[in-house]
Amino acid sequence: MRVIVQPDYKRASQWAANYVARRILDFKPGPKKPFVLGLPTGSSPIGMYNELTALNQAGKLSFKHVITFNMDEYVGLPQDHPESYHSFMWRHLFGRVDIPAKNVNILNGNARDLDAECAKYEDRIRKAGGVRLFVGGIGSDGHIAFNEPGSSLTSRTRVVQLTTDTKIANSRFFDNDRAKVPETALSVGVGTVMDSDEVLIIVNGANKARALRHAIEEGVNHMWTVSALQTHPNGLLVCDDEATLELKVGTVRYFKDVEAANLDPATLLR
Repeated sequence: MRVIVQPDYKRASQWAANYVARRILDFKPGPKKPFVLGLPTGSSPIGMYNELTALNQAGKLSFKHVITFNMDEYVGLPQDHPESYHSFMWRHLFGRVDIPAKNVNILNGNARDLDAECAKYEDRIRKAGGVRLFVGGIGSDGHIAFNEPGSSLTSRTRVVQLTTDTKIANSRFFDNDRAKVPETALSVGVGTVMDSDEVLIIVNGANKARALRHAIEEGVNHMWTVSALQTHPNGLLVCDDEATLELKVGTVRYFKDVEAANLDPATLLR
C-alpha cells in the first residue's frame, strides 16, 4: 500500500487529480480501447474534480474515451433532486468536461427491481473490461462507498441500509434534517472495488484520522471496510496532514520518506 501525505486538502486534491490524469494519458484511450474509471461522490473528491476539470479545460486531458462507473446512489430520490448522486456528478464533473453521456454509468435508485439493477451494474462493469482505477473516499467510520461497518469484504453491488451515523453525516446536504436522508441506497461492494486494477482513496480532515489509522496501522477488519485496501496489490491512500493525527509519528515519517524518491505526477503534466 502506498500512502501519500500532502500538507492540506488542496494539495491532496491536486495530487489525486494528477495521478488520475496520468493514468488516463498513459493508457492512451481510444474508441475501441476506453479507460474505465470508478468514481465517488461526497465532499472528499470535489477538490479533485475541480482539478480534473481545469486539466480538461486547459486541453491537457480528455474524457472522450473514458467510461465511468459511480460507487453508489440513494434509493427513491429522483435523479434530478439536487442531492442525488446523478445531480452531484453532473454538477461537479460530467457537466464540465467532454465526457459523452453514454459513457457515464450511475446506479438507478428508482429501478423497479433494485436487485436486478445491481446485477446489471456488475455485468456492465465486466463487459467494459473491468475498472482500471477506482477512486473513493471514506466516512469517519472507515466505510467505502456505502459499505457500512460489518459489510462483507467480498460484497458485490447491492441494496444497503444506511446507518444512523451515515444519515447524520449526510444530513448536512438535506437541510441538516436527518429525516430527509434516504434510508437505503444502492452501492458497489467492497469486492467490486477490490476487483479493479488500482484503488485510490482520498482521506482528508481530522474527522477521518481514526479511520485512516485503522486503514494503515490496524489489521484487515470488516468493521472498517477501508482496511480491505491492505489486501490490494495496487492500493493508494492520498491524505492531508490533518487526517494523519492519529497515526504514529514513525508511520508518517516512514511513508513520507518512501515517497520522497517518487516523482510527483504533477511534474509529468507540465
